Amino acid sequence: MEHHLPKANAQLADANRQLIEAEALRLGFAACGFAAAEPVNEEMARKVDHWVELGYHADMTYMERNRELRFDPTLLVPGCRTLIVVALNYYPQQPLPKEGYQIAYYAYGKDYHRVVKDKLHQLLAYIRTLMPDVKGRAFCDTAPLLERYWAVKAGLGFIGRNRTLIIPGQGSYCFLGVLAVDAELREEPHNVSASCEGCDRCLKACPTGALTRDGIDCRRCLSYLTIEHRGPLPIDIRDKLGRRIYGCDTCQQACPHNSHPTPTSEPLFTLPPAIASLTPVQWQQLTPERYADLFSDSAIERAGYEGLRRNIDAVAR
Repeated sequence: MEHHLPKANAQLADANRQLIEAEALRLGFAACGFAAAEPVNEEMARKVDHWVELGYHADMTYMERNRELRFDPTLLVPGCRTLIVVALNYYPQQPLPKEGYQIAYYAYGKDYHRVVKDKLHQLLAYIRTLMPDVKGRAFCDTAPLLERYWAVKAGLGFIGRNRTLIIPGQGSYCFLGVLAVDAELREEPHNVSASCEGCDRCLKACPTGALTRDGIDCRRCLSYLTIEHRGPLPIDIRDKLGRRIYGCDTCQQACPHNSHPTPTSEPLFTLPPAIASLTPVQWQQLTPERYADLFSDSAIERAGYEGLRRNIDAVAR
């Protein structure tokens, strides 16, 4: 859908967009882009529907619900006209030693939902200094919104074969956030060309073969199984865990776009020393009380004590 504004309004929108992008970068975001709020295209809707039909969403039944909202942000946020999409780098300053138990990089620090949304609220407050009557809502993996699709529409990057958003020159170690606002900010055509042609390193690296041409089969994905899955781990999966006790970064680590990652400058994403110093034996001795003390404000809380305990036991056996 094309948006045509009167020349004066277009110039004002351009100026505001540039100021907003500059403020987003000042707040620490690695990238910022704009997309017109409108229904997703039919191709994307078909892909998502097909993925669900295949059962690749495993036990994440919420992916079956709110289809209309998922495919149309104007239904999710009535009155919104622009989606401001941001990315926040989370690659750790100091990854855990390979010989120790492994946690997905994204879960090293404070719960990313809160960190990203807090920055988006700051960005909205700034936007209101430019346009006082603007209304908006912030999202970070907290609503039926296709963040990666909108990141592509906003010109941030492209979807790689490992189904992550890849930002040229920066890679894929980024959280995505969306600020839906009721202001019309001039949309410019964006087309970041995908550059995975001839490369299948992520597919070959995946320990369980979860990456398919139709998307990630969560029933075999170590990230899903160690975080979202409830109940025992499939027997044929346990031997694939290696040292992983929460999540999996293998497909991203294999990606050439991540060959020289820039560590995050966000201090809230630093792994606390109390967690970084845990030995395998100390992990195996983890109690519910110690778990609550260490992970009360961490994404690791998503797995719950029983889930993390299950993973530790599977790796330690």
